[in-house]
Amino acid sequence: MSLLSTLRPARGAEKKARKRRGRGIGTGQGGTAGKGHKGQKARTGGKVRRGFEGGQMPLQRRLPKHGFSNTAFRTEYNVINLKDFEKVKGEISPENLRKLRLIGRGPLKVLATGKLTKAMTVKAHKFSAKAKEAIEKAGGKAEVIS
Repeated sequence: MSLLSTLRPARGAEKKARKRRGRGIGTGQGGTAGKGHKGQKARTGGKVRRGFEGGQMPLQRRLPKHGFSNTAFRTEYNVINLKDFEKVKGEISPENLRKLRLIGRGPLKVLATGKLTKAMTVKAHKFSAKAKEAIEKAGGKAEVIS
């Protein structure tokens, strides 16, 4: 049983007063206002831009700029597992799955996580080898569409 006199705010609910820097020695910040002694960060407007290393050649300029990145050209597939087919009635195709909001835009790839209990025709752009095998084992058909 709690008494009204013992009630307190939840832990972390009370805000801590912000540090008022540069407001004299009585604030507990000392003579340097918590900024240490001298140096760029002790000065007014003393910010250091991102990536600046004090005049040393920065990392992004030291590293070589060679090679090829395929990120702009790679194909991102919508992945769906066999266990998700249990919820779907009728034929499984990218259009039907989009209507049910199970996948978004882009090509569809079927993976083999879960078990398939009923025979169904599955149309997709790609199948994993185990998924294709599981669909055919359940008596269904895996059709690759382009």
